[in-house]
Amino acid sequence: MFPGATAPRDDAAYVVVGAPLDISTTFRPGTRFGPERIRRFARTFDDYDRRTDLRFSDCLVHDEGDVRPWDDAGEYVEWVRGTLRDAFDDGAVPLLLGGEHTVTRAGVDAVEPDVFVCLDAHLDLRDEYDGNPWSHATVTRRVLDSLGAEEAIILGARTGSPEEWDRADEGDVTVVPPEDVEEFEFGDRLDGRSVYLSVDVDGADPGFAPGTGTPEPFGLAPREMRDVVRAVAPHADGFDAVEVNDRDDGQAASLAGKLLREFVFSHAAANGNGDSDGDDGADADGE
Repeated sequence: MFPGATAPRDDAAYVVVGAPLDISTTFRPGTRFGPERIRRFARTFDDYDRRTDLRFSDCLVHDEGDVRPWDDAGEYVEWVRGTLRDAFDDGAVPLLLGGEHTVTRAGVDAVEPDVFVCLDAHLDLRDEYDGNPWSHATVTRRVLDSLGAEEAIILGARTGSPEEWDRADEGDVTVVPPEDVEEFEFGDRLDGRSVYLSVDVDGADPGFAPGTGTPEPFGLAPREMRDVVRAVAPHADGFDAVEVNDRDDGQAASLAGKLLREFVFSHAAANGNGDSDGDDGADADGE
C-alpha cells in the first residue's frame, strides 16, 4: 500500500493503481518493479505537508494494488483502463504507477482529457518502434492520434527521431526543452479543460534518477519537475508516474513517490479534498 493511502474505496477522492508492465522497454528492463518500489521508498515521507497544511492520510487516497500484467499489451492496457475508469466514474482521480510508459494509454483513455501534459526526456511520438505500435516510445503519438487529446505539452524532452521532431512541429504539440522549463508558464491553456499529467521519471537528469530504462543526460532537476506538478495538478483529472525500475538505490522511486504526493497535495488544496488541522504532524512511521 502507498503510505497514507488508507481511505476506503467508497470514500476515495484519489485511487492508486499499479501497472507493472515491462515488455517493450528498449534498454534496461525492470519497470515491473516500479509500483512496489515507489510505494516502498515513499515510506519515509512525513504524512504532513507544511506548504498546504494537509496530511496525506486525510486526503482520501485509496490504494487498489497492482493489476498483474501479461504479455498482450493491448489487452492489458484495456483492462487497466477499465480499472481506472471505474475510479474516475466514481468521482475519484486515478493515480497510476508504472510500469513502462505504455500504461499511460490506459490512464488517458480512462480520463479522456483535452490536454496531455508530460514530463519526459523523449518525445514518444513514434508511430511504431521496431515494428511495435504498443512500444513505450509511441505513447504520446497514440494519445494525440488515437485517444483524442487536443494537444500535448511535453516538458523536458531532449531527444527524438527526425520523424518525431517533424510531428512535434505540428500545431497540437508544444515541446519545452529542459533549459526552458523553469521559466515556462501555462497561462490560461489549462483553464476550463480536462487535463492528464504524466511523469516519466526519465525526464529528470539521470544524476537525480538513474533508476530508469533509458536515461538521458542534460535533464530536469527534481524541483523543476515538482513545480510543473504543482502548477498542473489543480487542473488535472488523472496522473501517472512511470518508467521507474530497480537499477539504482531508490533515487528514481523516491522522486516518483514524492511527485505523486505533490500532485495529491496540490490537487486537494485547490479542490477542497482533505482536512487542514494545522498540527505539525508526525512522519509516516509515527515518529
